[in-house]
This record gives sequence, structure tokens and C-alpha cells, in this order.
Amino acid sequence: MGLFKKNPFGHILFLKLWLIRIMGVLSHRRYRGFNELQIDGSEIIKDLPPQGVLFVSNHQTYFADVVSMFHVFNASLSGRNDSIKNVGYLWKPKLNIYYVAAKETMESGLLPKIMAYAGAITVERTWRAKGEEINRSVNPDDTKNIGIALDEGWVITFPQGTTKPFKPIRKGTAHIIKQYKPIVVPIVIDGFRRSFDKKGLRIKKRNILQSMEIKPPLEIDYENDSVEKIVEQLEYAIEQHSSFLKVIPAEALQDMEDLNKQRRWEY
Repeated sequence: MGLFKKNPFGHILFLKLWLIRIMGVLSHRRYRGFNELQIDGSEIIKDLPPQGVLFVSNHQTYFADVVSMFHVFNASLSGRNDSIKNVGYLWKPKLNIYYVAAKETMESGLLPKIMAYAGAITVERTWRAKGEEINRSVNPDDTKNIGIALDEGWVITFPQGTTKPFKPIRKGTAHIIKQYKPIVVPIVIDGFRRSFDKKGLRIKKRNILQSMEIKPPLEIDYENDSVEKIVEQLEYAIEQHSSFLKVIPAEALQDMEDLNKQRRWEY
């Protein structure tokens, strides 16, 4: 690797390498120590092609979710199935992993700006800005940048665009799938909103069992499947379709709502 070699977004890979190493070491005990991350299905990761993969997941915190995926992906690529034991896998991390994040969030402070250098593709929300509901057109540059990232590597996205559970999936993700035809790998996570604050930076509670299930790639007919069909397929795949509400105890739903209300006042 050349000392000043850059990726398509102008990030110096040598700096990104050390940023991932340092942030990875600092965050490791959040998933294996203070709390425990139970992983299922990570053997899928090492069989994926080096480019053109889109990971879609439900969302529980701003940053802890995607950081855990960096750990799991790199651990799997180094031969650790369903385990992030021993951070040696961070010595040679995959540098072309990107994640889609709201531009407003990634510009909200020094730490988010540093984390953005690790691989954020920042996009402008079309439905919300500065805590207010809005309605604006999709920035074509945002979609183009996601396409560039897919051509160069892997992309993680949270198609609901919010950390609140069972919110609708944004159609933009389905449009991206139809346009760029990536391999789509669903991920279902749990436990993160109980162990971290909303931003995913502060440990709120210890000894929480976090979980991550990596599912086989979806079968999608890119030419003939409608946007609506792909959206529904994503909802089922990441277990955020409304039908899943029927199997969640009323007490758990009330806990979710109480937690959302609490966060509304805390942040």
C-alpha cells in the first residue's frame, strides 16, 4: 500500500487503516467484555465477492451497530466464524467497507467526523432535518456515491433510516438495488439499544446479550421485481415487517415505546 494512496472518496488508506485499528481496539470490549455479542451466520461473509455487496440491517444506535459489523466482517474474513475473539483480525482489515449515514449526524461533532473517515457515505435525509419533518428530493450525488462504493467494495445501509423499530423502509434502498444490482445480505441485530445510548457511544448497561444474525443473500429479480416487492422483501428479511409485531409481547412493545419517549427528552 502506498503511503498516500487514496480511495475513490479521497480518503488516505494508510490513515484509514490506522483509524480502524485504533477504533477497533478501543471498541472491542463493548462487544466482548462489558457485553457479549452472539453472532450467527458469519461464515457467509468470507464467501462473498470483494465488491458489489450491500448489507441491509435494522438499526438500533447511530454508531455501535456499524462498528460491530466492522468487527464481525473482519473477524470472519480472517477465519473466525461467529466470533470476534482476539483482535488480531484488525491488523489487516478490509479497507473498502463503507456505510451509509445521515450527513447531519456525521457532521454533529469531532468524533462523528473522525468515524466518517473510516468509511461513511453521507447522504442528506429527504424526510427529516434538524429535528423537523421536511420533504425534499433525493440528491443524485448521494445515490451516485453509493454506486461508487458498491463498485469498489461493500456497503452497509440501514434502510429504515431511523433507530426506531418497525418504521417503514425507504424506497430509495430498493431503487439502489434495482439500479446497481448488488448482492443483498440481510442482517438482524438486537440488544444494542439496551446496552448503549442512542448514539451508540456511551455504555448504558453492562452484561447485555447483543445478537447479530447474518442471513443468506436475497434472491432478487433486478429487472422484473417492483420497488414495492423489494421493499417488502427487505422488511421480512430484517424482521421489520408489521407482521412481526403480532409475535412480540405487548410488554416488550410498551418498553420500546417508553424507551423512545425517554430518548426524545434525553437528546
